[in-house]
Amino acid sequence: MRIPLTWLREYAQVPAGATAEDVMTELVKVGFEEEAVHRPLDSISGPVVVGRVLSKEPEPQSNGKTINWCSVRVVPEGATQALEGDGIDPSGVQGIVCGAHNFEVGDKVVVTLPGAVLPGDFRISPRKTYGHVSAGMIASVRELGMGEEHDGILVLSTLGLDPEPGTDALELLGLRDEAAEINVTPDRGYVFSIRGAAREYAHATGTPFMDPASLVSVTPASGPGYPVRLEDQAPIYGLPGCDRFVARTVHGINAAAPTPTWMSSRLRLAGIRSISLPVDISNYVMLELGQPLHFYDADKLSGDIVVRRAAAGETLQTLDGKVRKLDTEDLLITDASGAIGVAGVMGGAATEVTPATTSVLIEAAHFEEVSIARSRRRHKLPSEASKRFERGVDWEVADEAAQRAVNLLVELAGGTEDTTATDVGTEPAPVTVFLPAGFASARIGIDFTPEQVVDSLTDLGAGVEEADGGWNVTAPSWRHDLATPEDLTEEVARLVGYDAIPATLPIAPPGRGYSRTQQQRRRAVQALADSGLTEILAYPFVSKAANDTFGVAEAGAPRGAVKLANPLSEEFGYLRTSVLPGLIDTAKRNHSRGFTDLALFESGLVFLPSGTFGTASIPPLGAKPSDDVLDALYDGIPYQPLTIGAVFTGRDTAAAPGHTPRAWDWADAIDAARLVADVTGVDLVVEQGSHQAFHPGRAAVLKLRSGEVVGHAGELHPRLLAEQHLPARTVAMEINASMVFDAAPDVIVARPISTFPVATQDVALVVPAEIPAAEVLATLREGAGELLEDVALFDEYHGKGIPEASKSLAFGLRFRAADRTLTADEASAARAAAVELAGERFGATQR
Repeated sequence: MRIPLTWLREYAQVPAGATAEDVMTELVKVGFEEEAVHRPLDSISGPVVVGRVLSKEPEPQSNGKTINWCSVRVVPEGATQALEGDGIDPSGVQGIVCGAHNFEVGDKVVVTLPGAVLPGDFRISPRKTYGHVSAGMIASVRELGMGEEHDGILVLSTLGLDPEPGTDALELLGLRDEAAEINVTPDRGYVFSIRGAAREYAHATGTPFMDPASLVSVTPASGPGYPVRLEDQAPIYGLPGCDRFVARTVHGINAAAPTPTWMSSRLRLAGIRSISLPVDISNYVMLELGQPLHFYDADKLSGDIVVRRAAAGETLQTLDGKVRKLDTEDLLITDASGAIGVAGVMGGAATEVTPATTSVLIEAAHFEEVSIARSRRRHKLPSEASKRFERGVDWEVADEAAQRAVNLLVELAGGTEDTTATDVGTEPAPVTVFLPAGFASARIGIDFTPEQVVDSLTDLGAGVEEADGGWNVTAPSWRHDLATPEDLTEEVARLVGYDAIPATLPIAPPGRGYSRTQQQRRRAVQALADSGLTEILAYPFVSKAANDTFGVAEAGAPRGAVKLANPLSEEFGYLRTSVLPGLIDTAKRNHSRGFTDLALFESGLVFLPSGTFGTASIPPLGAKPSDDVLDALYDGIPYQPLTIGAVFTGRDTAAAPGHTPRAWDWADAIDAARLVADVTGVDLVVEQGSHQAFHPGRAAVLKLRSGEVVGHAGELHPRLLAEQHLPARTVAMEINASMVFDAAPDVIVARPISTFPVATQDVALVVPAEIPAAEVLATLREGAGELLEDVALFDEYHGKGIPEASKSLAFGLRFRAADRTLTADEASAARAAAVELAGERFGATQR
């Protein structure tokens, strides 16, 4: 919220010499954050004065351009120039070359004299151009930093101004004012107004506050005004979309009249562009009182105004010229012709106020917050009005705001007030909260006196009545956020002063450290990082095609996915069912920037809907849901296992003298998956497998000893790599870490280091080519018995000496006993038993 200081001073006692920084310093005391200072004089300085054009001589140039050689009086008639400086004529008449043509002799303009500085550090000095010495510049709106208009110079009569030559133009145009910008949190929507900002400044400084709404005298209605009906047949959460609608009419206005400079300059400092007098008046009142208004061309209305929900298939052309398809949840303002506005968001083009408008119907309504917020998001129509409505507007101020707009239209647009008025709706019941004595002190940690509590809440605008053991506090109409004793406690602490709260170092409560799952995740992530991989964090939003490819092992197999209702991009409209799309996208981006040797991993949640998804309804606000309702909500949440994935591309190290780097291959992907299982104490089974995202012959399926599939690893499919512009032989792995962690023992017990020597023996077995090596290895482990400490495959051979359709598998076996040194015969006997079992199961023979 931008707060022009001259405006703030009308309702709060801001010292004359106070700056925007001083105002923000005070507002920080009551819980607001500083954002920025907006001070035109930081980028523009004088002398900038009003000038009267005495002569204008067009001079065609050889380049086809016509310039005007002008004489401009910059001092009052009969006076001499009091300013001195290079290029400033003592006579008070300056010679200026001007390329604009939208002015005539006798017009009053803004003249920047030599020595002035304009925005962009544009310094004015006398300079020779087009055969003249131009001593100054006649300025445009954009050159003065007042807007983007640059079609010609600023003629002051278009603003309704007729000042004397020599008048300080910076003061005249409001450029000596400044604004303090603060951040307003969603629960403090009343501060999106000068009324609210002035009230908070008064709280911060302990000075009096003048409520601008109290200065408006509402004209008693002489009769019923324009007919309005509130007919919300489908309220959201049972709350009517509109519970008050005030309408007033002004006839005979001049909608083309200029907006006075004092108003347009305040709007500009507040961040709102001046458009036309009626629009500027509606924005001015909104900023002053916090009540958004909407003006209708009364002559374009037909029949009663009805506030209702949209019908299926209904459309509306809004003020931005777009035709919008309406949702049945949208709250509309309608007349006999149909929809004429989306309530609280944007009006319709059919009833727009134009320069030809002579009669205006003023709408000052109170709309329910959720309805406005949903319509604003649904139609992507953020506006100053919706920003206020969705945070809560004061129900009581609607008639004062409408009257303030009426008064300004009468004063500035020459209109005539219609004394009839419309005011329909139902006033909401006031919110009263019981605040126990001592409650605030117990929560904040300091002893508030009863006087401090009562005075703080009274200054807030609340009604405070003493009750048994505390106070009954009735929240003011503009504070929708005060609904609990905790809310009131926060206000007491805020107004007494946060600096009164002592700073004490809290004592950490005793705990048991990380949970089992947290410890397992940290071990797995740390192990991957220690092995040289780089952790990334990718967006969980992916395309449908990505989920189709990575979400299921078989192409075309059914799968579920969570579709986003309001995605950041339609291309990425789903929650991920695999972490690999994000890893691949990150690898692709880095590869395109020259980083070709990558080992990336991510640990994150994936979203796997199954069975019940979502709930039929959303619990109402204002009451804690029952356990059954909460259980239903949790049951509707998709399964979200922790998943760890990794992608390897390029080489494992950088090239160096005497060192040849090795290309990453499928074994590295499998080793990364094994590492995750090893550090959590889980024995991972690796078997030949298939997955549509992996190479048909270079993919492994990862299983637990129980047979449950927990992931895949291997070389990515060549077609996929070509589509992603990644190098051939890029490898990846993905493992369901939640399943691995569940299978892990509670305590990982390290085996004692044996002092007895190991006995090693090798064996090469010829088996049918279709037999997986993992099955042969498992059989050797089983047959060798308890003396076998470890077995590993170290060679696979096809070729001379091996029958067709067969292969040779060479294994290294390590034998050791826990209580003695094994003899060669004992090791050989265990080896022979293992070979025998392999022969029985697979027909294996020794080479």
